[in-house]
Amino acid sequence: MIDEAAVKRWGPAGAGRPMKCVIAFDGSPDASTALNLAAGVDWPPDSAVRIVSVIEPIIAPISGPLHRSAPIAPEIDAAVTEYVNETNSQAVKHFGAKVAVDGAVVRGRAATAIADAATSYSADLVVAGSRGRGAITSLVLGSVSSELVDEAPCPVLIARRETISRVLFATDGSASANAAEDALTRWPLFTGVPLHVVSVAQTFVPWTIGLAPTAYSPRAMELYTAELDELRGSHERIAKDAVTRLRRSGHNVDSSVRSGIPATEILAAADELAADLIVVGSRGLSGLSRVLLGSVARNVLHGAKSSVAIFREMST
Repeated sequence: MIDEAAVKRWGPAGAGRPMKCVIAFDGSPDASTALNLAAGVDWPPDSAVRIVSVIEPIIAPISGPLHRSAPIAPEIDAAVTEYVNETNSQAVKHFGAKVAVDGAVVRGRAATAIADAATSYSADLVVAGSRGRGAITSLVLGSVSSELVDEAPCPVLIARRETISRVLFATDGSASANAAEDALTRWPLFTGVPLHVVSVAQTFVPWTIGLAPTAYSPRAMELYTAELDELRGSHERIAKDAVTRLRRSGHNVDSSVRSGIPATEILAAADELAADLIVVGSRGLSGLSRVLLGSVARNVLHGAKSSVAIFREMST
């Protein structure tokens, strides 16, 4: 299967087209993880990276019966601006000279400002940490990272590891999964990295509603088993076809098919394989088009211990 949109955007597989990447950076440890991951990529010639830092609006509270708020004092704003500019400059220096890199400091709500910066930069990828300085540290995923995945105009990689040495690719044959597969074929992040393809047959065990298995007739269980076998067969074909295409592009790749709740099975597979990156489409075949990020992708994003890259369907 050839994705014409991917060929139009990237050229033939392995073409090594230059890329443009935006890195969201706020000086936090998780942002440093994202920076180090991107710095370790062997980017194609003429690629470019922009490190974006955001100054968010700061409102100073005013005590009193109305609990009003007021703009922050100019000297505080100046100090914050100086700090963010210095943090951004240090990140640019840290990235090194492997690729053309510059920095940008923008103002606004963090996720929206980063998404807007990615749009104006025509970025192919946004890389961000899982939590920024403003997030509650007990959360698995910070609110800014979660919103950024929804708002960004391109794929987003939420970094929890500094390297990519083994990738789990979850596919259900949907358009967004196909976009992810095209990236695995063409992007330098995945060159020479072992891949494992997993496809999950989503199943609903009939007795989970409270009835024991013995309450169902043999015929009902027969039909359920036949339907499950057919579903697994479909996902086996999806996984096999993906493996065939990825091997053509030179990847070392194997596959498995699992049954159950998709996000749960994808996370379990990632743990078993010790994958440090999960690649997944933003919406599966059962996703509603009005939902920005499907429940499977969102649950994987929030529950993963590894980095997660989310891809949307390519536009022509």
